[in-house]
Amino acid sequence: MINRVTHQTVQRSTLANLQLNLSKMADLQSRMSGGKIITKPSDDPAGTAQAMALRTEKRAAEQFTRNADNGATWLNTIDTALSSSTALLLKARNLTVQGANSGAMGPAAREAIAKELDGLRDALLDQANTDLLGRSVFAGTSNAGVAYTVTPAVPEQPGPPVVPAVPAQYTWTGSANGSVERRLAQDTTVRVDADGKAAFGDGATSVFALIDTIAADLRAGTDVSVHLDTIDARRDAMLGEAASVGTRYNQIATAKSNLSSDVLALKTQLSAVEDIDLAAIIVEIQAQEVAYKGALGATARVLQPTLMDFLR
Repeated sequence: MINRVTHQTVQRSTLANLQLNLSKMADLQSRMSGGKIITKPSDDPAGTAQAMALRTEKRAAEQFTRNADNGATWLNTIDTALSSSTALLLKARNLTVQGANSGAMGPAAREAIAKELDGLRDALLDQANTDLLGRSVFAGTSNAGVAYTVTPAVPEQPGPPVVPAVPAQYTWTGSANGSVERRLAQDTTVRVDADGKAAFGDGATSVFALIDTIAADLRAGTDVSVHLDTIDARRDAMLGEAASVGTRYNQIATAKSNLSSDVLALKTQLSAVEDIDLAAIIVEIQAQEVAYKGALGATARVLQPTLMDFLR
């Protein structure tokens, strides 16, 4: 039995094929204009899942990079403060050696050295209270605002009874059990603050109290050479903390380099999954355009007869 093919059947079939060709062209043009093979999850479910996983890894690597940048800023700030503090303490040592030369020093000269030491103490205190965006870099996770608070000295009160003088008190306000850390990988963190207590001391053993003692001994005419070993010990403590900061900075620098390589590799993998091959897509569009024009030509011939053609 031969099926009857009517003019309307041919018309519907031809238009359906035209719509199919046009839809393919629209899809190809959409991919080329967007630059992506996958425009919606249904285009490639497996590729979509892979692209989502790669994006998750890329975002994590970019966040670790930002953490490393922030950590490097902290450590750079600390290194600058410790370098300045070491230089100030060396100058204080030189002044102490100068003041220890009692034979060539009169009261006025010793007073001048003592005042200069007071200035160095204040400069050291400023370095110890260095902050970054409002957070002290030498106080750990403390929210005190400054690493060291100062209780001013109280001069001797004449009697009766005589109240003895009380020296200034320098108190470290940092957190002994809390440190500022930055995560550089899922299982890797690096400390980015410094232990102010280890670098500058605390209370009567602080470098500030030491300089106050040297200045007071100079004013009293006492031999200050006995403090040289203590100054050297405090300077060694600063240098030790600076060395620790340098080691951690190198660790962060290495991590930043590795993270940059990881981000680049993930971008390349993501591009391979979802980016178009421009040359291939242009060839495919041109081939589809030729097919579409051919279909239009065939349709024009098939659907050419009209009522006017029969009446003519």
